[in-house]
Parts: sequence; structure tokens; C-alpha cells
Amino acid sequence: MSACPKVLIAAFLILTMTGAVAQAYTIPDKQIDRRRIFWGSPTDFEKPGKVEYGKVVKATPEYKEVYKKKVERGSGKYWLLMSRASDRAVRAIIRFGEKSDYDLIAQAGYLGSLDPAIPDDDVTDRVLKMLKEQEKDPDEAEE
Repeated sequence: MSACPKVLIAAFLILTMTGAVAQAYTIPDKQIDRRRIFWGSPTDFEKPGKVEYGKVVKATPEYKEVYKKKVERGSGKYWLLMSRASDRAVRAIIRFGEKSDYDLIAQAGYLGSLDPAIPDDDVTDRVLKMLKEQEKDPDEAEE
């Protein structure tokens, strides 16, 4: 056997043993819930992340205004601010997805509830950091 095939076999074995070979995932059609997927394709992904959506919403300036000013729940102003908070949170999650190496980001708990469950990384803190950076530089948020 020549040296070239030996090198390829050795490289494959090393990658396999160290877990460096990426595993592709697919969510079965019957289990896809697009309301719980913020970024990526549920039918072909390798590096999934999860985000605690409620935490991201609560970190937005709009939610903080509702809380600080005690805006009455159910009022027009309440719903307007909450809608803006939700939109800002989703934009931050999507922006994180675009700038990271995660190819699927879903609501926390969703991927783990599937059959079979899909392992994911919690990216909530990283999304929150990005949201804070965007508050400091509003021009960045509009890219």
C-alpha cells in the first residue's frame, strides 16, 4: 500500500475518534414546528443551537419600558411595545445566526423534545450580548 492511502486512512480514523466529523440532522416532517425555529433549515443542519426566547424579549428596551413605566397589560401601548420587543428579539436571534457558525437556532426545549432528541448548544447569552451591543450602536442593528 502506498503512503497516500495510509495517510488518508489515518486522517479519517483520527477525525472519527475525535468527533470532528460533523453529524447531519433532520427534523422529521411531522415534528417540524416553524414557530419554534428562528434560524436555519430544519431539514439539513449540523450545528444546532437553542435560545431562551423569553429572556431575549425581556432584555429589549421595549420590554424594559413596559416594566419600568408599568404600562397596563392589554392596553394599545402595551401590545405595541410587546410586539416591538418580540420583533427586536427575533431580529437579534437571526442576526446571531447569520454571524455565527450555528446553522439552526430553535426555541429552548424544542429540539430536546423531538423523537429522537437532537442535542443543541445554549446560545442565549451570546444572543443577549449581541442585543446589548446593538443597543450601543443602533446603526449596526439596521444592517
